[in-house]
Amino acid sequence: MKKSVKQSVIMLTIVMLVAIPFGSPVLAQEYFETAEPEGGEMIYDLCIIRPVGIIATAVGTVAFVLSLPFSALGNNVDSAGQKLVKDPFKYTFQRPLGEF
Repeated sequence: MKKSVKQSVIMLTIVMLVAIPFGSPVLAQEYFETAEPEGGEMIYDLCIIRPVGIIATAVGTVAFVLSLPFSALGNNVDSAGQKLVKDPFKYTFQRPLGEF
């Protein structure tokens, strides 16, 4: 009984290890079609998401200025500026209206 269970587990493991690489190309070729944003999405973006993005950019800028001495000591001024100022700015001002 133990021998057949052990053989079954070994055979299942071998089959899975052989089958897994064949699934990767299928996932890599998956195609996502992006739909044009609708009017409601654009209004929601303009009235709610963009003002929140402006606030996030301002708060991030203040946090960046306050953390600047510590970032300079840790040699990570660029990454702090990227995460606290540049990313919220790009999300708020440089993406198309209605695309989240």
